[in-house]
Amino acid sequence: MGLDITKIRDQFPVLHQEVNGKPLIYLDNAATTQKPKSVIEALSKYYQMDNSNIHRGAHTLADRATRHFEETREAVRTFINANESAEVIFTKGTTESINLVAATFGRKFVKKGDEIIISTLEHHSNIVPWQMLCEEKGALLKVIPINEAGEIIFEEFEKLLSSKTKIVSIVHASNALGTINPVKKVIQAAHNVGAKVLLDGAQSSTHLEIDVQELDCDFFAFSAHKLYGPTGLGVLYGKREVFESMPPYQGGGEMIREVTFEKTTYNDIPFKFEAGTPNIADVIAFKAALDFMNQIGKKEIKKHEDQLLQYAVEQLSQIKGFIPVGTAKEKVSVVSFNINAMHPYDVGVMLDANGIAVRTGHHCTQPLMKRLEIEGTVRASFSVYNSKSEIDKLAESVRRIARIKNK
Repeated sequence: MGLDITKIRDQFPVLHQEVNGKPLIYLDNAATTQKPKSVIEALSKYYQMDNSNIHRGAHTLADRATRHFEETREAVRTFINANESAEVIFTKGTTESINLVAATFGRKFVKKGDEIIISTLEHHSNIVPWQMLCEEKGALLKVIPINEAGEIIFEEFEKLLSSKTKIVSIVHASNALGTINPVKKVIQAAHNVGAKVLLDGAQSSTHLEIDVQELDCDFFAFSAHKLYGPTGLGVLYGKREVFESMPPYQGGGEMIREVTFEKTTYNDIPFKFEAGTPNIADVIAFKAALDFMNQIGKKEIKKHEDQLLQYAVEQLSQIKGFIPVGTAKEKVSVVSFNINAMHPYDVGVMLDANGIAVRTGHHCTQPLMKRLEIEGTVRASFSVYNSKSEIDKLAESVRRIARIKNK
């Protein structure tokens, strides 16, 4: 028996509106997912009832806020199967999580002549921090090539590895194409030469079951807002021994053990990396998002999204002028495409006129678009609250748009 999509959709207020006189069809989930009532209510409840700083207060509100905050950390630990909650650090998002690793692990352990490996599929946030580090250290950035389907060429990756490789930072699932990388093989190969591995889990965390211990990655970064949670909040998982070897990211309150004008000693993890007042309200509300996903079940969510992906590909592939971009065998629920001789932005505007929200452009993956020799794509991305009837309307609209161009 499948999911009760009507019941699920009833939990999302934003979905029940019209856009340009048409019922909203929200297919921009790879950019951000919508928020269920439980998340909105948890956010509101904190400000109405529990608003206080955490960890340092002796009063009841501070105690409640601290308890709820740390309950979220434990919920995240369970969600990704970390060994302990101290291996879970809260950040502003996946971007800050990657920058934190580059700025701390990178600056301490990467030296002149060392090498860092990324892939052609990377989001800019998993390219630029490493470029900055390489420029600072005199290190070399190497890039894993991809095939025409949008899959990394693993044999070429193996050729890039050497004793000089210090870190491999690779996307788990591509935001632009949906490609799921063979990250377990990547991790094993990297570890064989003594390199650490960071996984960009911004997309995979919402679609795939994540077990960081089974994967054996050294770092795993993701964002709450792609998991039905608030914006401005991310997570960085790291193995305890790796985190303990790294210097702090920022200085200030909470990350200290003792401060004197002569010397400062630092707090234990995770607090060593959480300087200042954190994003308390959004952390607390994030637990409601994780609860929402756990109630449905990751397996059920993935099964539903895989069915939507297959159905969308079947329907859209029948349209004359439809050009799929990214046809990897293993994908999350993302369909990127173009329509013959049309700019992706123009297609997006015409879909929006029909109440259909998609993403257009280079998706913060300009080097990938250059490799594919295109300016950008139209990207439709599906979530648990989407339905086959919405895909039918997408296909109908795309067909009409293609006809206009083919006249």
